[in-house]
Amino acid sequence: MRALLDANVLISYLLAPAGSPVVGVVEAGAAGAYTLLLPEGLAHELATRVRGKPWLAERIAPEEAAALLGALDEVAEALPAIRSEIPAVTRDPKDDYLLAYALVGAADYLVTGDRDLLVLGEVAGVRIVTPREFAGLLAGGTAGDVADASADLPPLDPRGPLGIE
Repeated sequence: MRALLDANVLISYLLAPAGSPVVGVVEAGAAGAYTLLLPEGLAHELATRVRGKPWLAERIAPEEAAALLGALDEVAEALPAIRSEIPAVTRDPKDDYLLAYALVGAADYLVTGDRDLLVLGEVAGVRIVTPREFAGLLAGGTAGDVADASADLPPLDPRGPLGIE
C-alpha cells in the first residue's frame, strides 16, 4: 500500500496526543506498514505553514518540524519535483499539486484533513481519505471505518518510531 500524507496530517501529528489516529498513521508509515511518499515540496510547505501561522508557531518548535522531516526522509520514498504544468482538478488550486504527486508516485491513498480534497473521494484511482479512515485501513478495515484503529498499531518506542516526543 502506498500513501501520500498532506502537510496538514504532519502538522496534526506534531500536535496530537499519543494514541490518536493521526499519530498511528504517521508512525505506521515510519515503521514500514505502508510505503510513505514524500514529495519534494512538502518539507517547505510544512515549514512555511508552521512559521506563518502564529498559533502553530507557538505550539511547534522549528526543531520538532525539522526532526519529523528528517526522520521521514530516512524512511519515505522521495518524489522528485514535478516540472511540468499541474492541471487544475480541485476547487482549491493550491491542492492540485498533492493530487499530481499522488498520481506520479502511484499512491493508493492521499491522506488529508482538507475538505477541498476529501470532497473528491477518489481521483484516477487514488482514494482520498482522512487519517482516521486510513488508520482503519491499516487495522484491516475499510476506508469507511471510522473507529480509532490506531490503538491496534504496535507501539515501537515510547517516543514513537520517529523519536519525537
